[in-house]
Amino acid sequence: MSANAETTTPQQPSRKKKRKSILLVLTFMFVAIAVAYGVYWFLVLRHYQETDDSYVSGNQVQIMAQVSGSVTKVWAEDTDFVKQGDTLVSLDPADAEQAFEKAQTQLASSVRQTHQLMINSKQYQANIELQKTALAKAQHDLNRRIPLGDANLIGREELQHARDAVASAQAELDVAVQQYNANQAMILGSRLEDQPVIKQAAAQVRDAWMALQRTTIISPMTGYVSQRAVQVGSQITPATPLMAVVPAQGMWVDANFKETQLANIRIGQPATVVTDMYGDDVVFTGTVVGLDMGTGSAFSLLPAQNATGNWIKVVQRLPVRIALDEKQITEHPLRIGLSALVSVNTSDRNGAVLSSQIRTTPVYESNARVLDMTPVNTLIDQIIQANAG
Repeated sequence: MSANAETTTPQQPSRKKKRKSILLVLTFMFVAIAVAYGVYWFLVLRHYQETDDSYVSGNQVQIMAQVSGSVTKVWAEDTDFVKQGDTLVSLDPADAEQAFEKAQTQLASSVRQTHQLMINSKQYQANIELQKTALAKAQHDLNRRIPLGDANLIGREELQHARDAVASAQAELDVAVQQYNANQAMILGSRLEDQPVIKQAAAQVRDAWMALQRTTIISPMTGYVSQRAVQVGSQITPATPLMAVVPAQGMWVDANFKETQLANIRIGQPATVVTDMYGDDVVFTGTVVGLDMGTGSAFSLLPAQNATGNWIKVVQRLPVRIALDEKQITEHPLRIGLSALVSVNTSDRNGAVLSSQIRTTPVYESNARVLDMTPVNTLIDQIIQANAG
C-alpha cells in the first residue's frame, strides 16, 4: 500500500503543470484571436456599412391608351415577354375610321372652295377691267356733250344724264375693286396648300389619322408584362391603367440605411448585394449612385407630426440607391421587390454626398409610340392635287 502511494504522489504535480500549460496556451490563443479581430475590425470591418432593409427596384412602365375606345383584343398576359413596338391591346377602330373618312371629305371640300375663290379672283380682275372701260366710255361721252351743252345745242337733261352715267360707272368700278379686295383678303395670293382653311382641314386629317393609329396600343419598352387589368369588351379612356411592362435590365437596389450609418457613405463607393433569391451563391457588385433627399417617413402619405402629443424617438432610415452590374443581371435576372443584404465599403470617402452633375441626356427614352407622319402627309398632298382642278 505504501509503495503505491509513493508511486502516485509524484504524478499530481506533473498533471497540474500540464493543465496550467494548456490554460496558458488557450488564453494566449483567445487573446491572439481577439487582437487579430480587433486589428481586422480597425483595418477592414469598420469601413463597411451593412443593412438587410434593402429591396430590388426597377422601372414599371404603365401602359395606357392615348384614345378612348372599346377593347376588342388583348395580346399579352402576365409574365409574357414583349419587345418594343409589339401590340398589346387593340381597340375597335370603327369610330376612328369614320372620323378619318369625314376629315378627308372635309379637306377635299375645303380645297374645292378655296380653288373657287382663286378662280373668282381672276373673274373679279376681268370685271374691274370691264368697269374701267365702261367708265372711260361714259367719261368720253360726257366730255363730248359738255361743249354742246355750253353752246345750247343739247338739252340740260341730256347733259345731266351723261354726268350720271359717269358717276354710275365710277361706282360700279369701285364695287368691282372692293369685291376683288375682299376675295384677295381670303386668299392673300398664297399657294393653294398654304391657305389657312386647307391647312386647318389637313390638320384635322392628321388628327383623325393619328387617332386611328392609336387604336392599336403598343409596348414602349422591351420587358415582361405584369399587372394586366384590361379585359376584352372594356370601355377605356386615356386615364385607364391597362397593364405594366417591367424591363429586365436597368434594375437597382434601394438600401435603407439607418441615419447613424450614413456619415461615411459617399457616391461612387463600391457595394456588394446578396439577394434572398440566389443567396450567397450569387454576389452582385454595385456602386452607390445617390442618397435620397428624405426619409421614408418624410415622404409618407401621412407624415408624422412630432410636435404634437407624446414623442418617442425612432431611428430613421434613408434610401441609398445602389446601381448593379448589367452583365450580372443578365446572367441572374432579378425581380422587383426582392429582399437583399447590402454592404457598402466606405473606406474611400473622396466622393460627393450629393450629386452636382446635371444630366444632359434622357435617363430613359422610347420612340416606339412616335408616329411617322409620312403616309398621312402623302395622302393629304394627293387629296389636294385631286381636288385642285
